[in-house]
Amino acid sequence: MATLPGTVAFDEYGRPFIILRDQERQKRLTGQDAIKSHILAARNVANILRTSLGPKGLDKLMVSSDGDVTVTNDGATILKNMDVDHEIAKLMVQLSQSQDDEIGDGTTGVVVLAGALMEQAEQLLDKGIHPIRIADGFELAAKCAIEHLETITDTFHGSDSNLEPYIEIAKTTLGSKIINKCHRQMAEIAVKAVLAVLDKENNDVNFELIKVEGKVGGRLEDTMLVKGVVVDKDFSHPQMPKRLENVKLAILTCPFEPPKPKTKHKLDVKSVEDYKALREYEQEKFIEMVKKVKEAGATLAICQWGFDDEANHLLLQNKLPAVRWVGGPEIELIAIATGGRIVPRFEELSPDKLGFAGVVRELSFGTTKDKMLVIEECKNSKAVTIFIRGGNKMIIEEAKRAIHDALCTVRNVVKDSKIIYGGGAAEISCSLECAAKADKIGTLEQYAFRAFAEALEAVPMALAENSGLSSVDTIAEIKARQLVEKNPALGIDCLNRGTADMKVQNVIETLTSKKQQILLATQLVKMVLKIDDIRSPSDAHE
Repeated sequence: MATLPGTVAFDEYGRPFIILRDQERQKRLTGQDAIKSHILAARNVANILRTSLGPKGLDKLMVSSDGDVTVTNDGATILKNMDVDHEIAKLMVQLSQSQDDEIGDGTTGVVVLAGALMEQAEQLLDKGIHPIRIADGFELAAKCAIEHLETITDTFHGSDSNLEPYIEIAKTTLGSKIINKCHRQMAEIAVKAVLAVLDKENNDVNFELIKVEGKVGGRLEDTMLVKGVVVDKDFSHPQMPKRLENVKLAILTCPFEPPKPKTKHKLDVKSVEDYKALREYEQEKFIEMVKKVKEAGATLAICQWGFDDEANHLLLQNKLPAVRWVGGPEIELIAIATGGRIVPRFEELSPDKLGFAGVVRELSFGTTKDKMLVIEECKNSKAVTIFIRGGNKMIIEEAKRAIHDALCTVRNVVKDSKIIYGGGAAEISCSLECAAKADKIGTLEQYAFRAFAEALEAVPMALAENSGLSSVDTIAEIKARQLVEKNPALGIDCLNRGTADMKVQNVIETLTSKKQQILLATQLVKMVLKIDDIRSPSDAHE
């Protein structure tokens, strides 16, 4: 009988049977085999990222299908560019992405922690403990770790007059990035950008107001913060002035061209007189358009569309500088920054719809013909642009990712002033707390608590390995010192500065980021432990 593949059918005796598409190629895993398959996939992904953790972490080079090269140690970017087939590996990619979207930092650490929890879960499964008991134990341990984090926090003391604490926390984020040779300058730029667009009433930051632009050429040290908007365009005519002051901007989304006849019929030009009449009509319309812009009081026209040489020449004759082919997002940002209105028709242009900028100037770069426009001292000075320079496209893209992480970290600490100390110090402290709590639990969950405590040590262990230290000796020494000295700020001295006290080294992380890492990693492991059936083509689980 006819039925859809993958549905229940009945034979002539009324007995049900299941029809599967490509049944001979299907491989079905159930129970412990399925869970171990998931754990193996997740661990493989975590092991790839493990070597990229920390200030001495290594970068990954990825080549896309069309030959584009990406070099980065940002966890979310590495996973996004990886071609992953396994279902659970895809969940790891989503885990890193959600950490990036929510917090912006800690995208590598969350995957390493999830991989370590998976490894511990496998060992508990081998001991015969039921997956649900392991999942429940991990959840209780995560709750215990988060409660302990609250007890070891420090209060962040930063203000508009004292930017140093903000800069220190941004430097921690940038320390593991490719741009760390000038991370003090980058940290200052990130802090000033966030504070420039900070909404003090709601204590929040609108990242739409921070634009990150890059231009190949120059050095990373040439990166600057512009209190305004940088547009990758130049004035439409080379004879227009290169610098304008006290500018009134007309922001147009209508083209500088005569209206086309709204008809399906073609227009035949049969004589010289017809052509002259048409040309006069066009010129008349051009003059009318320029006149409307001038009458509104505009001293600069920014147009979303292009205009031909005749219109360009007329604008120059009428001393009205113009910029053409400005993209939609850029036009919106210019409108926000200058306080102007986007005008869709020349008839609607009026003085109250003009934006204002103190200075509009053209930037030129060395011996290249590339030029960019900088719109500064705007009416709404909240919009800022971070303008990145670098030797090649790869450096600029990585700098953009690093700046994004720093912006997110500063934003998080502005919203919540609780901080903890990095370098694996918080993980070791939570590990000791969970291990101590395990001894007081009389049920089977004590095994999950100990496993969770051991998994937390994976992050400081990876930091020690990547720094060329003996990981086991270093972790053992720090654990002992934390217990004796009761100092939860002791971590891994990755940069060999001679002290393990992260408070002295100013290695600071936000509490929000660490809590989110533990929560997300635990939720993913709990989900994986509850999947006991997988059916896929025979090669997909390998």
